Amino acid sequence: MTHASQNIEMVVSPKHSFSSLQSFYLHADFVSLCQISFLLRSPKLSSFCMTLMEGSAPEGPTSFPAWAEIFGRFALQTPNLREFCLSKQAPKTALILGATGQTGQHLLKSLLASSEYSRVAEYGRRVTPSDDISTGKDKLEQKVIDFEKLQDSDLKKGNWDVVFITLGTTRANAGSAEAFEKIDREYVINAAKEAKSDDPALAQRLVYLSSTGANANSPFLYPKSKGLTEIGLAKLGYADTIVFRPAALAGTHRPESRIAESVLLGITSVLSRFSDRLEIKVSDLGRAIALAGIMGSKSLPANVNAKQEGPEGARFTVIDNPGALKLAALDK
Repeated sequence: MTHASQNIEMVVSPKHSFSSLQSFYLHADFVSLCQISFLLRSPKLSSFCMTLMEGSAPEGPTSFPAWAEIFGRFALQTPNLREFCLSKQAPKTALILGATGQTGQHLLKSLLASSEYSRVAEYGRRVTPSDDISTGKDKLEQKVIDFEKLQDSDLKKGNWDVVFITLGTTRANAGSAEAFEKIDREYVINAAKEAKSDDPALAQRLVYLSSTGANANSPFLYPKSKGLTEIGLAKLGYADTIVFRPAALAGTHRPESRIAESVLLGITSVLSRFSDRLEIKVSDLGRAIALAGIMGSKSLPANVNAKQEGPEGARFTVIDNPGALKLAALDK
């Protein structure tokens, strides 16, 4: 067996699992990567590998990780190889808070349908009716919790690999500015703190649904609350914190009428044909959030244009509306 074949055998062996896509690339040489890309019928990717093998890659023991990362980001845009790599990771456990919301409903469906998760927990003030769930019921755990009594919620006992938060409200629904901030910020941060494991060996990821324009220094209630929530979550010390800032949400089915939102969506649905910064379907957003939870900040494709924000000691990854659309397109 050749050295390259041995590396391929190491990669595909069921007894091996890798914590991230990047670790996959760091555990195989370029010959292995090239052979795998050929097997998966990715000529463009194979050509890229051959370019590296023929001498374009810099020499030296420290050069391979950098080129492996380049390869990794390139490969994430090649569906066959991306799915192959993801299938070699150990199954994850996920917690979702806010699964009954407009985006949360689609996120929950994505998590339950994904083979990447062996256990999915839905905790909240209310949970999804059983009749509304058609896939993945066998791995779903549901629990109604009181956000005023999180010590009784058992959130910490879950030791979740990924914590998703799509919980939020509006001032109108909350009834007052004070009630809005309690639900939109205090409940979110306190629940994320309770869900953080005490096991130092567990590198947990936190994915939070915020909003475009979020800014802790804004003079306006909604964007300020979102901005303060982002920073508050980043300070909790999760190994990886990812924040989505989508624009107008299309494809919602709300029980209440929102005239201003309906007018806005009427406008953005037309203008979105010319710009990817104006709206996103909640179904696409749910898929994008689920995929970010699997990949993590370091393995996001370059075309997502994720950026780092936050003060020292509270850094987090931001994915804006165009990035969310590009990420969702990978999962279609």
